[in-house]
Amino acid sequence: MAFTAAQIAAHLQGEVVGNGEVQLTGFAPAKAARPGDLTFAENAQYMEAARQSAASAILVDADYPAGDKTLIKVKNARVAFARVLPLFFPERRPAPGVHPTAVVAAGAKVDPAAAIGPYCVVGDGAVIGAGVILESHVHVGEGAQVGAECRLFPHVTLYPGVQLGQRVRVHAGTVIGSDGFGYVLDEGRHLKVPQIGTVIIHDDVEIGANVTIDRGALGPTVIGRGTKIDNLVQIAHNVTIGEHCIIVAQVGIAGSTSLGNYVVLAGQVGIAGHLKIGNQVTVAAQSGVMHDIPDGQKWLGSPAQPDRQTKRQLIAITQLPDLIRRVRELEQRLESMGVATEAQNTPPGTE
Repeated sequence: MAFTAAQIAAHLQGEVVGNGEVQLTGFAPAKAARPGDLTFAENAQYMEAARQSAASAILVDADYPAGDKTLIKVKNARVAFARVLPLFFPERRPAPGVHPTAVVAAGAKVDPAAAIGPYCVVGDGAVIGAGVILESHVHVGEGAQVGAECRLFPHVTLYPGVQLGQRVRVHAGTVIGSDGFGYVLDEGRHLKVPQIGTVIIHDDVEIGANVTIDRGALGPTVIGRGTKIDNLVQIAHNVTIGEHCIIVAQVGIAGSTSLGNYVVLAGQVGIAGHLKIGNQVTVAAQSGVMHDIPDGQKWLGSPAQPDRQTKRQLIAITQLPDLIRRVRELEQRLESMGVATEAQNTPPGTE
């Protein structure tokens, strides 16, 4: 599909510098761009590469001379990049209807505008909204609800009673609503605590591949509106995650912990149970969080602490070899002066 530079600028609420009638048929990074492609430049280095490329137009967010390229000036080049890609690469949507191999319970409610793919199972009392796409082998349990325009990729499993809002995307292999990990020790054996809660996922959430979100023991596990969850994340029972959070790959959040809005958990962060993580908190990669974190703070390390405190400790550790060397030199000087040092007074074998 082709667009003029002027049409792209109108879509992005930007302006054209140069020829607004140039035809654009694709989008590519500068090094791979061909004539007819649009590329983007978010800094001077990118701009130089874009100028030397074969691209016909460049998305920019700063004042650059047009030269022989058409420029489309926008407020933020990276945001514009995300907004323009769907024009050139629209997502494939299957035709509405139920595939002959799908198993849909008589008591399920499936909107006529939904697409139920091969070998899907939709349980009794489940509700599938308008525009929903269930790709192959998706299992929707009894009484589960899938809101309008959701897309569930192959082999997603929703346990009974799980609720998805609108425009939720769940990638392949993810399991939502499995039992929380709850046991009590009873006469020498682990007795299972029934997990009778559910999972509620609000609008515009995206969940990566092979994520597990456990149902609550009593109340729900909740994922707030607009939150984005990367692959291989574990969210335990009764966790509450606020709105517009970013949860990066291999994060683990233990039971009954609460996250505020706009929290960022970098890769492999582990958070202990029953904690409160405030709004706009950032936790650096591979940190282990054992304490509540107030609003707006950045924490780092394992066990995690405020980032400045941890950085000071890390710097101090790098200085230890030099400090040890200096102490040894001082001890040697004292010994040469006939002053007994602690090293001399330490009994053999107890150093």
